[in-house]
Amino acid sequence: MTATAGSGPIPVDPPRATNTGHLHGRPFPAAARVALGDSQLRRNIGKATHTIRDKRAIVVDELADWRELRAAGAAIKDATMARLDTYLEQLEEQVTAAGGVVHWAADADEANRIVIDLCRRAEATDVVKVKSMATQEIRLNEALADAGISAWETDLAELIVQLGHDMPSHILVPAIHRNRAEIREIFNREMGKVGRPAPSGLSDEPAALAEAARVHLRQRFLSTDVAISGANFAVAETGTVMVVESEGNGRMCLTLPRTLITVMGIEKLIPTWRDLEVFLQLLPRSSTGERMNPYTTMWTGVTEGDGPQEFHLVLLDNGRTAALADPEGRAALRCIRCSACLNVCPVYERTGGHAYGSIYPGPIGAVLSPLLTGVEDNTSLPFASSLCGACYDVCPVAIDIPSMLVHLRTKVAALPEKARTPERQLMRALAWVMSSPSRWTRSIRSMGLGRFLARNGRFSSMPPPISGWTATRDLPAPPEQSFRDWWAARAPEDGAS
Repeated sequence: MTATAGSGPIPVDPPRATNTGHLHGRPFPAAARVALGDSQLRRNIGKATHTIRDKRAIVVDELADWRELRAAGAAIKDATMARLDTYLEQLEEQVTAAGGVVHWAADADEANRIVIDLCRRAEATDVVKVKSMATQEIRLNEALADAGISAWETDLAELIVQLGHDMPSHILVPAIHRNRAEIREIFNREMGKVGRPAPSGLSDEPAALAEAARVHLRQRFLSTDVAISGANFAVAETGTVMVVESEGNGRMCLTLPRTLITVMGIEKLIPTWRDLEVFLQLLPRSSTGERMNPYTTMWTGVTEGDGPQEFHLVLLDNGRTAALADPEGRAALRCIRCSACLNVCPVYERTGGHAYGSIYPGPIGAVLSPLLTGVEDNTSLPFASSLCGACYDVCPVAIDIPSMLVHLRTKVAALPEKARTPERQLMRALAWVMSSPSRWTRSIRSMGLGRFLARNGRFSSMPPPISGWTATRDLPAPPEQSFRDWWAARAPEDGAS
């Protein structure tokens, strides 16, 4: 086969993608308010995240050189991003030499068109899928359905989400918001509508649920000629693509069908085979709390008589080069989608993933989604954090998410529509007061008079715009004496000037 570049190599500084797929939705405050009212959701997520992060802590502590591995992962990713154009061209050359075909997609629409055309060329009406954030990001399943092609998720958690007509709420465990009883009810209700029904008398034991999914999916694996995957890594040096997973469904999709289509974000690239040594230690420990992934599948082009006989690699931009152009935000492209930041985030634990309105939830979603779409399309996500820093502490590639959130908040505040908000007007008024020592002193003394209106030393309700604060927390009453007055009263006694 000869390589083709669907739209040619991606420009160095392209315009933002017009369709970025599942990257923005309802503003976070409104969505979070609904999630906070669901006590079952909070219990499900709290139990799962605590279990995963406790397992992670144990296996990370086993490595004396974890800090060095973390620094190496960050350095490799940064070096790759600095020469991304060169490495992408090298990857294309190697994939082509191994018998694959490379396509370039600037945004979600173009990627979907490429995949649909490839499926039609293969005369496929059904495809099986490996768990993939990239295909969720571009709404590929919906695009395939509109084209009359059914896409079947084979990852257990993704299958639960698909049968439940739901959306993923976690990067690693998409159905983390569901408990066993809910999954059993979904299987009993939905499996028979689209394939082999759940066995009668199905219990909610994990082994029984997994067996029901296995039997349901077996027919799909054996009868479908086209599979679609994402990629955890691709090696520019050899043209090798890799998927790591825990169930074996990925291995089935990557070896049984005749045609394999991989949709990969361009940031998943690493330069050399040796670099995998670092990431295959960082990723499993940070994601599933395991020393290594049970299934690590690698393929390089096609091999006659063994595995898929046609391989297509779709290299997806979808806002990534725009993120790369942001000096303060480009480190987000280091992300290896381990989800460790979600499992330690107090905000995610209480709201779940759906509140973020993006396929990328949690702390990394709060920076990655605005970087990919532009902050004007995701103005609330940079504020979906307490800036506690736990996400930075656990990130295996040392992404400083709190600093990025502050950077993105600054960009949101600079938007034209924010120029005359009550908050902006209040800040301008404060700047005018604080620019004069006399004005500042008089304002402090006048604020002290307000303490007589407080109850138990606090204000629980204030008029706009301060109501934005008191709607969620109390405002302490000002002290009886300001520091300036206290200092002025004692300075002569101490002989201070």
